[in-house]
Amino acid sequence: MTVRRLGTPLSDTGLRAMLLGAGELGKEVTIELQRLGAEVIAVDRYPNAPAMQVAHRSHIIPMTDAQVLNGVILAEAPHIIVPEIEAIATEVLADIEAAGLATVIPTARAVQLTMNREGIRRLAAETLNLPTSPYAFAGSEQELAEGAAAVGYPCFVKPVMSSSGKGQSYVERPDQIAEAWAYAQSGGRVDTARVIVEGRIDFDFEITLLTVRSVQDGQVVTTFCDPIGHRQEKGDYVESWQPQPMTDAALAESERIARAVTDNLGGLGVFGVELFIKGDQVWFSEVSPRPHDTGLVTLATQIQSEFALHARAILGLPTDVTRRAVGASAVIYGGMDAIGVAYEGVAEALSVPTADLRLFGKPEAFERRRMGVATATGDTTDQARERARDAAGRVRVVRA
Repeated sequence: MTVRRLGTPLSDTGLRAMLLGAGELGKEVTIELQRLGAEVIAVDRYPNAPAMQVAHRSHIIPMTDAQVLNGVILAEAPHIIVPEIEAIATEVLADIEAAGLATVIPTARAVQLTMNREGIRRLAAETLNLPTSPYAFAGSEQELAEGAAAVGYPCFVKPVMSSSGKGQSYVERPDQIAEAWAYAQSGGRVDTARVIVEGRIDFDFEITLLTVRSVQDGQVVTTFCDPIGHRQEKGDYVESWQPQPMTDAALAESERIARAVTDNLGGLGVFGVELFIKGDQVWFSEVSPRPHDTGLVTLATQIQSEFALHARAILGLPTDVTRRAVGASAVIYGGMDAIGVAYEGVAEALSVPTADLRLFGKPEAFERRRMGVATATGDTTDQARERARDAAGRVRVVRA
């Protein structure tokens, strides 16, 4: 692939990038694309989403409606389409790509496979023969019970299409199957009854290995950021830190697995590859074909954040994964259900040494909705984590 010609936004020379999903990660990607002169159109299902607040234009549509999505794409005629969420009519992207009307990031096939846990798990385990947890898929409560019995208790139940822990359950006994099935149906991104049930792995920690496919000297190359450790609650990340210490053998195996998956998916951009680690052993978990929420820590730690890396890579530009500091991030939750909230304690949070904030500007808060993130650096990951948690804890989301 050659470097894309960069023009002037809102003119005939402008390079138009359309984001499908306009959340906090898309907001950072939008800013980085605009720094390089791209014209950005943000699309999401609700008004005033974070990326819409900084994009050149925006559209509010049901992105699972193939006809509506196709109409917006044809009307805007973007050069690049950047999916950010799972709830997209991906068959439209395949048709657009096949017709040569736009470049889908990283590819339409990659988006279709990774937006569905069944597609990516079968690719990793059955096509690429990579180590994964034991698993089964189910399309009914009865099939879920049978799958759980096959993989063994305790196990995890997840909708095949969901994000940020939505619809996920930890199931310890057969009498919890009905509740897990009902919760999965309520938390999926699309109207589908299919779930994955995964056996529990005895791992030491889990990481996100940000894997970058970019153009260097006219060739597509794969590079890796230092591994990111993270802690989750109910399937949603609470804090992350970089680097995560691990053995040389585990890091080499992590990179082997990440390269195998991303080479198969193809295209350009950042992939968030999630892996379980125990000693020198590594298991593949999932992959996102875009910047990862745990990678928000790179805003503090790297010369080029995951968002800058993504923007440069999809424009065919060189990237640099060099880490410049040890750092951590901690999530700021809404803590309530309210519209048009305000934030207190910002000055106190920013008084924590090395701390920084990103308040996402989401128009509506929920109890467990991610409304912002605090980052911090330190001499050690423990010090950085303590600072990030301290800063995040000082921010209070209040009713306006």
